[in-house]
Amino acid sequence: MTRCPSPHLVAVTVVLTVLATVLAGGPAVALAAPAPAPSPSDAGFTWAVQPSGPSGPTGRSYFVYDAEPGQVIEDRVALTNLSKTTMTFAVYGADAFTTDDGGFALQPASRPPVDVGAWTRFAERTYRVPAGEQVIVPFQVGVPANASPGDHAGGVVASIAQVAEGGGQVRLDRRVAARIYLRVAGPVRPGLQVEAMRIGYDNPINPFGTGPVVVSYRLRNTGNTRLTGTTQVRLTAPFGLGLARTEPVTVPELLPGAAITVTEQINGVVPAGRLAAAVAVDPATPDRMLPTVTRTAVTWAVPWVWTAVLLAALGALLVSRVRAIRRRRSTPA
Repeated sequence: MTRCPSPHLVAVTVVLTVLATVLAGGPAVALAAPAPAPSPSDAGFTWAVQPSGPSGPTGRSYFVYDAEPGQVIEDRVALTNLSKTTMTFAVYGADAFTTDDGGFALQPASRPPVDVGAWTRFAERTYRVPAGEQVIVPFQVGVPANASPGDHAGGVVASIAQVAEGGGQVRLDRRVAARIYLRVAGPVRPGLQVEAMRIGYDNPINPFGTGPVVVSYRLRNTGNTRLTGTTQVRLTAPFGLGLARTEPVTVPELLPGAAITVTEQINGVVPAGRLAAAVAVDPATPDRMLPTVTRTAVTWAVPWVWTAVLLAALGALLVSRVRAIRRRRSTPA
């Protein structure tokens, strides 16, 4: 499997669609796989958000920065209105997080940012872009003097919120964003743990049958850099006899502190007694590969039918021996 320790090389502009209430705001929004395409809209609105220079988009995939604590970064973002209607966008910074299934996501506008989103500042809250035109918007990223070393992630968001058809308290918040990856200078401490590992076996009723083994575990980024990598499960029987090995699974990007749960199923496993599942994770930062992290869990796959047959045979043999002994003792010499 190909490892991809540099996800910032992928395209940037992503489409976000949020359904939210006016009072509570929207839920957190998951960003799909980035693609340099404008946002689709059933209302005919289409726009794009791209890293830019003074004269237009520069071809950068993301906003990627290396900064010192206290440094102020100046950059530009291009807002392109691809629709036939003039649109006014709310433009702001948002903090990023990793979803439960490993997606890159931005917090909703209703949640005040405390990290990169809070560090990202624009001169205006809204920007008006005529139909078919592009506006280059300058902004600053002011890194606090006490910012923690390592990776911080967020995004530049351009959104349009509208009341959904039918009125009420429901609004549709359409958002398009460009990711921000910022590394603050200082000690870099990458780390990954395999937590809460469980293994289960579904014993077959058929004495000649096989059953599935389900292995689940949680991967947690315990360091201060974002991680990717691959993971694989190896299943062994007593005496280290190899039974099966899963195909390598790509670990999605985990931001610092993020955790995801991985579940894998191995079919066609014979009830061979004590089964051991060993998880091996090969993590990687955007810069380098890291040492393999492993963890093992065990379960019992007892062939109950054959065990019952064996116990019945031993019981019958024991009863036969006892009767034979009794007969010899009762027979006169």
